[in-house]
Amino acid sequence: MLLNLTAYFIIPIYTILFACAGSWFTTNFSVIGSFADRRLAFLIWGLLVGIYFGYVLKRLIPMMGGGKWEVRLKNLTLVILYCAVTTPYLPEETPFKAFLHVIFAGIAGVLLLAILLDLTIRCYRKNRDARKYLVWVVVTCVVSLFLLHLVGIVSSALEIYITMSTCILVRRMLTYDWVI
Repeated sequence: MLLNLTAYFIIPIYTILFACAGSWFTTNFSVIGSFADRRLAFLIWGLLVGIYFGYVLKRLIPMMGGGKWEVRLKNLTLVILYCAVTTPYLPEETPFKAFLHVIFAGIAGVLLLAILLDLTIRCYRKNRDARKYLVWVVVTCVVSLFLLHLVGIVSSALEIYITMSTCILVRRMLTYDWVI
């Protein structure tokens, strides 16, 4: 029940409310999170998303036949996400830290999608009915690339889409009988 509430309501609503501090197509979470009055909200968002993915992937990886490699990649992704939300994005004041923030955020997102692609391929190999999850990840990647191309930056719209899509995906993967 709490996972459903988190995946379908808490994270999506918090993500959208956080992003409302700026334009969805001309700014991003890093910029919004750099505002003094939004810094704590950004940290909370990162912790909320990190704890959720940490918990769900901890359960999902063994179900899909994942091993030490996937667990290590998940842990690395969570550490890098933590680094992203705790490293300030203030390019005028601290350009190197801002650069690190961008690198951390980008790597965390790519690693998360890589883990999900790996898990959905494993699901598909176990059960051809799981094709819908593999398609979900591929569509998430394609739409994300489209949004990146359309806007020319990693925008709040892109970050909202990836956050909501991947949260719901892993929750659905964990819920279905063929996984359990």
